[in-house]
Amino acid sequence: MMHYMGAIFDLDGTLLNTLEDLSDSVNQVLKQYGHPVHTCEDYKLKIGRGFRNLLEVSFPAGSWDAGLIDGALAMFLRIYDEKYMDKTAPYDGILRMLGELDAKGIKLAVNSNKRTDYTNNLIKKHFPGIPFVDVIGERKGIPKKPDPYSALEIARKMKLSPHEILYAGDSGADMLTGTNAGMDTIGVLWGFRERKELIDSGATYIVSRADEIIKLF
Repeated sequence: MMHYMGAIFDLDGTLLNTLEDLSDSVNQVLKQYGHPVHTCEDYKLKIGRGFRNLLEVSFPAGSWDAGLIDGALAMFLRIYDEKYMDKTAPYDGILRMLGELDAKGIKLAVNSNKRTDYTNNLIKKHFPGIPFVDVIGERKGIPKKPDPYSALEIARKMKLSPHEILYAGDSGADMLTGTNAGMDTIGVLWGFRERKELIDSGATYIVSRADEIIKLF
């Protein structure tokens, strides 16, 4: 096994279960526009490519144009601002796993397609004692995952080469992000996507519990 010195984590579906707060917020927008709502299960396949995309894939096909999504996105952000701390919580074992990796001297970071302010606020609330090297969310003008730009930026801040870092996430996009950055990947099964998507996207390791990640270091 490789000797890994760093770990980069996705946020939604990997460290935090954000599903209900996101689902509730998008459904409130859909109701305002007179459209049918979706279940939490439905949203598992819609989340992960940024808020604008989330709205585009939640509105009925053919019911929207760019201008309508602009308005829906503004409404969603007002609602999510009020809701995003309501039901969101870490998955079982995550805090202990991060603490043990930190105790081993592993450098830790977060790379999310969620907007940076939400990402930072959620990390501060739920993981205040974890010394992340960097926490990166969606930024204007910077390509989103699976582009490796942010993962490689984090590697430079960690002062590690990509092959010394494990990239963990719950989606195919996360596996591709790690691979595109030259990093081995961990697909987690407690998030929003299925094992098949993780395997098809080239996951190096698949884990079903947070403590399994510790053993990879």
